[in-house]
This record gives sequence, structure tokens and C-alpha cells, in this order.
Amino acid sequence: MRFFPAIIRLQIICSFIILFCFVQTSPAEPLPNNPVEAGNVRWSRDFKATLIKSQESGKPIFVLFQEIPGCIGCQTFGSKVLTHPLLVEAIESEFLPVLVYNSTFDGEDKKILDQFNEPGWNYQVIRFINGAGEDIIPRKDKIWTISGVASRMIATLQKLKRPVPLYLQNLVLELDNTNHGQIGFAMACYWTGEYKLGKVNGVVATEAGWYDNREVTLVTYHKDIVTTKDLIDYAAREQCAQRVYSFPGDQLISKRLTVKPFHAENYRKAQLTDQKKQLSLWPQIEKAQNMTQLQRVKLNSFAPDDRKKALRYLSPRQLIQLMK
Repeated sequence: MRFFPAIIRLQIICSFIILFCFVQTSPAEPLPNNPVEAGNVRWSRDFKATLIKSQESGKPIFVLFQEIPGCIGCQTFGSKVLTHPLLVEAIESEFLPVLVYNSTFDGEDKKILDQFNEPGWNYQVIRFINGAGEDIIPRKDKIWTISGVASRMIATLQKLKRPVPLYLQNLVLELDNTNHGQIGFAMACYWTGEYKLGKVNGVVATEAGWYDNREVTLVTYHKDIVTTKDLIDYAAREQCAQRVYSFPGDQLISKRLTVKPFHAENYRKAQLTDQKKQLSLWPQIEKAQNMTQLQRVKLNSFAPDDRKKALRYLSPRQLIQLMK
């Protein structure tokens, strides 16, 4: 705590008092003893009780219909998707999670399967329902990635006009690889490049390196949020670039900066201690566990000027870890 200015420390403490009231599960608790197909989510198995909780709280219900014990695909979904710490946190904090076994012929699970017309012995299906047992958004098959599940969670929260956590929004942007692009900027100092370019909304990754005997910052961005023109104009305006490197398939044109092609075989990544250099001035930030690449980008960019703004990119549980 001694590294925080007094006013920021007071603001953060007040924020954390609120967070403790709303975070359902302490990050210090051990992981649940789930079958592999269920991941690390703390599920309820009482569907009727969860309906009542939803009616009382207004929270949507996250229902996982899962084959347990399941095939390799079901096990992979549980071990790779339902273990991502930020996704698990959002499921437990923003939803009421319920697990229904679809690998059964009787009992309460079978009644729920029949109620929702879900097939037995099927791959995992996630449905988002309200306290009346109605779908909030239409059922959809084959949503088996972290970004896919997170996108559906966001759509559900938006449909209900409930707040969507920034960390959940950014998780989708970071993992939506099919909509990512890359661009390189040469500059006098790649520390400055990462610090300034990481501020741009839509930038999901930065990397310091060497190319053409110059220090460069490689930028990965989400094409739906920011364009290469926006990035080039910003870099020129901030005077943090002397040249632009276009990746194969891109046709970059700039009146402000020289554009050259980028050939990956001639690129050399800078050493680890030169990556996200601003974070080295804030060593206690590493107490926030499981930070994603995008979170590190934003913390590195905003912390030197406004640590309070930088902390917005962490999840509530990460903020609690930071305060320990």
C-alpha cells in the first residue's frame, strides 16, 4: 500500500469495500472439486432454488447442459474453457450458474432436459434463462470457445440492460483472433511506443522489438474497434513513430509516415525485461493473478499517468488480490 498516493489509496479502499459486498466468492477459496467436464465454476445443482433466486435478484441463470462423464470434447470444454479465471469470475458474479447432467435417464436432470427439450448424451449446450424459466437470448449450439461463451454472456446482460463488466468485454476483444490485425511502428524508444500505443481503444497487444536496425513496437488491434488509419494518425500526432511497417496482405497508405513492408524473419523480439517497462515501476501489480495480455497492455499504458484509471481494467477479484 505504501506505493499508492494517499488520495488514490483512499479511493481504492472505498471501491474495495463495495467490491467485497458484490463478489460472491473469495479468490482465496480453493477450487471446487468438480468433474473435469464442469471446469472450475461453482455450480448449483438445485434448479428450482436457482429459479427463485433469479426471480428475487433479477440475475440471469447460466445453465450448462453437460455430458458427465463425457467424451473428450466435453472434457476439453471443461478443462480449457470453464477454467479461464476471468470467465469463471463473470459466470459466478454476473449469473446464477446451474449444472444439468444430460447423461441421465431419470431424476431431476431428466425432468429439466425434457422441460427444455434438450437431447441426452449430447455435447455441452449453454442456455441463458430468467426466473420464469424462459430463454433470454435464443438457444445456440456449438459455442465452445472462451470468446464465444463470453460474447453470449454479454448479449444476455445487454438484453436485460444489466451492466457488462469491462474485463469481460476486453476478454472477448482479446480472444477474437479472427478479427485481429497487426501493424508495426519504428521509433526512438519502444518503451514509449508500448506506453503510448497501448492507450488506444481496440489495441489488444503490444510488443517491443527490433526490425531494420530500429526499435519497433508491434501492435495487435481489433479491426471492429480501430483502423490502421486511426493508429497511424494517432502515432503521428503523439510523435511516437518515425516509420510504419505493414504486414502481408495490408495496403497501408500514409501521408504522415513512411510505410515499409514487414518481413517476420527479420524481426527480433526484445528481451523480457524490456517488455511493458512501465509495469516494472509498479511491482506490486503482479499480486493481481491471471492478468491477460490485454490487461497488461492497458496497465502499462495508463498506470504512469492515472493508476486509478489503470485499475479499471482488472476484475473485482484481481483488485482484491492486489490489496492483500
